[in-house]
Amino acid sequence: MKETDIKTLLYAHFLCIFSVILSVLLPSFFLENFSILDTHLTWLCICSLFVISINLVLYLVPKPNTSSKRSSLSHKVTRFLKCCIYFLVSCFSLHVVFVLYGAPLVELVLETFLFAVILSTFTTVPCLCLLGPNLKAWLRVFSKNGVTSIWENSLQITTISSFVGAWLGAFPIPLDWERPWQVWPISCTLGATFGYVAGLVISPLWIYWNRKQLTYKNN
Repeated sequence: MKETDIKTLLYAHFLCIFSVILSVLLPSFFLENFSILDTHLTWLCICSLFVISINLVLYLVPKPNTSSKRSSLSHKVTRFLKCCIYFLVSCFSLHVVFVLYGAPLVELVLETFLFAVILSTFTTVPCLCLLGPNLKAWLRVFSKNGVTSIWENSLQITTISSFVGAWLGAFPIPLDWERPWQVWPISCTLGATFGYVAGLVISPLWIYWNRKQLTYKNN
C-alpha cells in the first residue's frame, strides 16, 4: 500500500468535510436568518446538495473509462438513471424504517423524508459513486474481508459511522430538556452529520495505522 494513496484519500475526505462546513457557513451570506436550527429543512437540502456535488467530482470525474462500451453516452445515461433510482429507493426505504422505529406517520412527513435524504447522501451516494448501481459489489464491500482497496475500507467506516451517529442522535429526543435541537429530527440529522464527518477523519487515520496489516485481493 502506497502512502500516496492514503494521502489522496485524506485530501478527498478533507474536501467532503469542507463541503459540510461550507453548507453551514456559505448560505448565511445569501439567506436571511439562516441557521441549522431555525431553518433546518433548508440546511438539510443545501448540505445534501453540497455533499453530493463533491462526491460526484471526487469519484466520477477523475475515473478513467477503460472500455468504449462504458464510455458511450447510452451507458452513462443508463448508469446515471440507475443511480438516481437507487438513491430514491434508499430515501424511501429509510423513511419507512424511521416510521417503523417511531417517527410520526402523518405529521412531520417532510422532516422525516429529508432526514432520510441526508442519511442517504452520507451513505448511499458514496456507494453509488465508488461502486455504481451494483448490489453484488455493495454486499461484497460490507461483508467480512470483502474490500479490495483503501477507498472501500473508508466507505465501510464512513457508512457505519453515519448510521451510528444518526442512531445516537435519537437518544436526546424523549428527554425532558426542552431544547430546540431536540425537535424531530434535528438531533438525528446532527448526529448523522457528526458521524459522517467523524468517519471521514477516522478512516484515513485507521488505514494509515493498520497499513502494514491490510492486504487487498484483486476483485
